[in-house]
Amino acid sequence: MKLKDIILFSSYSVISQKMRSFLTSLGIAVGVVCVIFLTGLGQGLQDYIVSQFTQFGTNIIGISPGKEQTMGMPLGVFGTVRPLSFEDAEALEQLPTIETVVPVSGGGGEIESADRMRRSMVIGTGSDYDIIVGAENTMFGEYLPDDNPKTPRAYAVLGPKIKEELFGTNNPLGLTVRVNSVRFRVVGVLPAKGDFLGMDLDDAIYIPIAKFNAMFNRDGFQEIDVIHKDSVTTDEAVASIKRLLISRHGGDDTTITTQADMLETLGDIMKWLKFTVAAFGGISLLVGGVGIFTIMTVAVNERTSEIGVLRALGASRKRIQDVFLLESIFLAILGALLGLSIGFLAINIALAIYPDMPIAVAWEYIVYAVIISLFIGLVAGYLPARAAAQLDPIEALRTD
Repeated sequence: MKLKDIILFSSYSVISQKMRSFLTSLGIAVGVVCVIFLTGLGQGLQDYIVSQFTQFGTNIIGISPGKEQTMGMPLGVFGTVRPLSFEDAEALEQLPTIETVVPVSGGGGEIESADRMRRSMVIGTGSDYDIIVGAENTMFGEYLPDDNPKTPRAYAVLGPKIKEELFGTNNPLGLTVRVNSVRFRVVGVLPAKGDFLGMDLDDAIYIPIAKFNAMFNRDGFQEIDVIHKDSVTTDEAVASIKRLLISRHGGDDTTITTQADMLETLGDIMKWLKFTVAAFGGISLLVGGVGIFTIMTVAVNERTSEIGVLRALGASRKRIQDVFLLESIFLAILGALLGLSIGFLAINIALAIYPDMPIAVAWEYIVYAVIISLFIGLVAGYLPARAAAQLDPIEALRTD
């Protein structure tokens, strides 16, 4: 038998049993669909998180009190974590590597207008926080003025969502709101920025950090955000910050986090997430492989006499094996193509129904799924094909 004859013979066997071939391939198709859709959700979520980080630029560095790693003994044995202070922020502003310094703290509170009340996030910041979030040129009104950071005026800036909830379509500039019963005058509204690390920046009110500390009875800041100059690298900026804070605090008692660090950590998490959901799809592929193995074993038993005829006509054992092996590969290919069609259709339907759904095609996992499908078809068909090739031609001819 020539290769062309083997291909025609195997494909005819698949086509002649349409329903059985379809149901057999369906197991592989389900696995491919799972891989496409689940890894698409993982890839979309990763892209969404990256976009949330990078919308504010790539020069931002976060400084928080305390070390994220300990030496196996409570810190209180040797001392306490020194809070970040106004003096620390002022010293950071003097560094030649740093362009902008903004202290930040957050907590929940009740925000009231004249006739409405909403419980939401209260964020204490410095006057340059609009630069950190990339809103300095798109503000409605203005951000917090550059007052003395320790004795600022009672001004507030609203996120767009909380502005809508408290004032509707009315202009809030110049009006008064109460934050935990403390009066503030609205001077601006931030543009929509969405979520960042699980915090809705649009559903928040921004007040001076000194007012925040007095309101929540806090000493120091939760974080100081800085933007380093474009002319220096992130590593150079981090090194200068660390030297300064060690000299001021008498030891290394802060955690410095760059956007690259956060993206790397989140990237590793999302890779494992995509791998995990792809593994679920892989289980479906294995189930599909069991289906191919079962059907091919049945096919060998049903076509024993056919095998005897082929052997009598001079077909070698290898050719018989190739016929059934190719048939199982055809079933795997059919399943892969069916899965690709359904998978991409499912993504398009999902995006049509939920346009904001974070979903994107993870091409590398799709390629892996197709390759694994073909490999499973090859492996699942090998034993039945080998069994067919080992049949005694005379005994096979006697089979009715």
